[in-house]
Amino acid sequence: MENIVTLNAGSSSIKFAVFDVKDSEVERDPAIRGQLLGLDGEPVLSVFEMKNGKLREAVRANGVRDLDSAWPFVLGWIEDALSDSTVLAVGHRVVHGGAEYSSPVLFNDEVMSALQELITLAPGHQPYNLAGVSAASEKWPQAKQIACFDTAFHRTQPRVEQIFALPRQFADEGVIRYGFHGLSYEYIAQTAPQNMEEIPCGKIIVAHLGAGASMCAIKGGKSIATTMGFTALDGLPMATRCGSLDPGVVLYLIENKNMSPGEVADCLYAKSGLLGVSNVSGDMRKLEKSSDPCATKAIDLFVHRSAREIGSLAAAMGGVDALIFTAGIGENSPVIRERILEASRWLGFEINREANNAGNRKISKDRILPSAWVIPTNEELMIALHTHRLVAKRR
Repeated sequence: MENIVTLNAGSSSIKFAVFDVKDSEVERDPAIRGQLLGLDGEPVLSVFEMKNGKLREAVRANGVRDLDSAWPFVLGWIEDALSDSTVLAVGHRVVHGGAEYSSPVLFNDEVMSALQELITLAPGHQPYNLAGVSAASEKWPQAKQIACFDTAFHRTQPRVEQIFALPRQFADEGVIRYGFHGLSYEYIAQTAPQNMEEIPCGKIIVAHLGAGASMCAIKGGKSIATTMGFTALDGLPMATRCGSLDPGVVLYLIENKNMSPGEVADCLYAKSGLLGVSNVSGDMRKLEKSSDPCATKAIDLFVHRSAREIGSLAAAMGGVDALIFTAGIGENSPVIRERILEASRWLGFEINREANNAGNRKISKDRILPSAWVIPTNEELMIALHTHRLVAKRR
């Protein structure tokens, strides 16, 4: 049996999945899926059997204190679980591909060097993504290592959506809007026709709402506009990231508050967003349960900014036929979905509260357009499919 392993690493977590390859095709459902969470506290490895969706095991990662010690623990567990199977390839989620990489590529020294140059544009993700490549290469030297980029899906956007109103030389040097969460949007774009028979190729806005949050306008299966830009700081307020910000604020923090660039970066990436506004938590679940008025203000801001971005994306497409919620908040918070749809009623959305509260796929009223939906994303599958296609071409 041959397998494809997918890896998605962050500063405090490692998520993975193992896909079987049968008859030269990737199985749509992973054999196992797991995650090591809590690297900033007490890490626990949880693994799920995907045939029944049940927890296979949850073990404390004794001796794991940081990402360096986490990789041998996680990859060792995967190797033991695969037994006699062969790891054909490892697909890595890489957040930033820059202007050069618009499709999956095989890792080599040149690619690794180029992607390391982009670490400053995605400091919360890129270095951890690349650390996984080194660890997996050491564990499975015979396996191909494939980079799958979160920025690639957005390279179809018109140039007017990509450029900033800066001196032209900067755009020529790659200072443009890249957009992120592309693997998630690509999956939704491919599966939307099956899930939404009413509008197989319509004007769709996808709301990828999680700890990292963004939205994307998709027309004819292609990215037309998105809320994130040069870095993953732009757009919606997120768990700890600020979202859209007047660049003059950055100048003010440096010049008037005497903050160093590093201190500003830490503030914007790790101490802002829902956490900064609420001073309670960056976790929407905790905010929804909190009685603190500042938690309410954080939720209000998130909903308000989401509704504004929906209007902006609808304008970019000249209308909207459907809104799709996905990712952690989008898939699991009926309260946030309802509030965003209510704030977007001017576009024609009419929520079906019973369907929304029940977690149904369609959450808008029948025979009403635009419609609203909840579709779980599957970035792991996109990584596995991209990885297998690239490896198959090279066999």
